[in-house]
Amino acid sequence: MSATVPGAVRAAAADDTVQAAPWRADPYTDALRRGRGPLFLRRTDGWLLPLDVERWCADPDRADLSALHRCQGSVLDIGCGPGRLVAALAARGRRALGIDVSEAAVAHALRLGGTALLRSVFESLPGEGRWGTALLIDGNLGIGGDPVALLTRIAGLLAPDGLLIVETAPIDVDERVNVHVDDGRGAPGRAFPWARLGAPALLRYAHRLGWRPTAQWAVDGRPFVALRRPRDTRTTSHRAEPANSTAETSSQRARNPSADRPVAAS
Repeated sequence: MSATVPGAVRAAAADDTVQAAPWRADPYTDALRRGRGPLFLRRTDGWLLPLDVERWCADPDRADLSALHRCQGSVLDIGCGPGRLVAALAARGRRALGIDVSEAAVAHALRLGGTALLRSVFESLPGEGRWGTALLIDGNLGIGGDPVALLTRIAGLLAPDGLLIVETAPIDVDERVNVHVDDGRGAPGRAFPWARLGAPALLRYAHRLGWRPTAQWAVDGRPFVALRRPRDTRTTSHRAEPANSTAETSSQRARNPSADRPVAAS
């Protein structure tokens, strides 16, 4: 893998020996409480991927709404973060559940009026096999660092012919990295696996698993893909949890994703 991650910045080395649960480290909790960053995913080689905390804590924007308008039936928001999407769906009278492994994120979602559980997507969930729509927004396609395992698991959560709406990276990328949450000052955190996929890579994996693409669009530089659940999905193994699956994020996406080069540190 190249040493350069698109949309990343070089950071000073930090002490990687200090351990903390991924997405439960104080920098992430503090950023959600403030409603702003700086916050990053830090690679073990020192590169930082900026995270858009301000957008996650704001009302849904035009790009978010373009995805919400396509939802059908009940909606499962995987990696719901501070809950802007589940709260917006609840306000519209839609049945929606957010799941996240961050206590601070789930608490924030509940305060907004959404319904949320402190849960990994790879753990047992309510309504398995009956959800009408699943959402992977803000880079959450990267959860667990294994898109095949994630797509397979989601197929078992959706109802027959259910809909998956994914926000992809805005460039043609297919990479696996080890990262941890960082506030830009070398805050501690345990490394966990992550993935970044553009639409071409997502569609390759989806095709192998029997998913049917139904739409692709972009709003304000944020690209989305809609996929239909494979009809012959077997669900017997979907609860198997891959290594480090607790690294599910609340909303992990580069703040400056359009540039295929490091952004200048501020």
